[in-house]
Amino acid sequence: MKVLIIEDNQDIAASISDYLESLDYTVDIAGDGMTGLNLAITKNYSVIILDLGLPDIDGVDLCQRLRQDAHCSVAVLMLTARGSLDNKLQGFESGADDYLVKPFALKELAARIKVLSERINRAPASRLQIADLSLEEATHEVYRAGKRIELSPSSFRLLMYLMQNPHRVITREELEYAVWQESPPDSDALRTHLYNLRQLVDRPFDRPLLHTIRGFGYKMTDKYAED
Repeated sequence: MKVLIIEDNQDIAASISDYLESLDYTVDIAGDGMTGLNLAITKNYSVIILDLGLPDIDGVDLCQRLRQDAHCSVAVLMLTARGSLDNKLQGFESGADDYLVKPFALKELAARIKVLSERINRAPASRLQIADLSLEEATHEVYRAGKRIELSPSSFRLLMYLMQNPHRVITREELEYAVWQESPPDSDALRTHLYNLRQLVDRPFDRPLLHTIRGFGYKMTDKYAED
């Protein structure tokens, strides 16, 4: 597995790199955002570990450039000392798939990298459609009313599972397992991804398709449901 570390703290970057290389990962290190962005665009990585507080370009801005400008779907794990819910929301909305707060255990970091890589590299197979929302599993493209919607890999997998089970109420636990199996990032991860989906898939359009069924779970449907 090939991993890119974008981290300006040389000690942290070296510590992560040494540990991952001991697990037989191939690791590249970028000490600033622009170098990291260039490597991410020009090389093929399984996972990018991205520090939020870079000196030249903020990690959120870098992640947005990867998703929106370069259309890069590589898994991104944000690594930062900023641990508030607002910071996490900002990170997920920029296109990150996971969020780990410093200080952290290297063993946990490696476990999250493994899960992200496995989830993203699964081979998709078909096209899903609910009302004017369509999802192409083979190309990872999502459209609603003819407008393309850019999603992070984790948000894409969440939407895909919801669309694979239309009109059915799906529990929080089932959704977490579908996206992360036994290793969900933290208790806020599902909520932030669902929030992000609503902002991108529902809010700009006339009617919602993603509904909260209070006390039970979530449902993707073109039929009316009360949030």
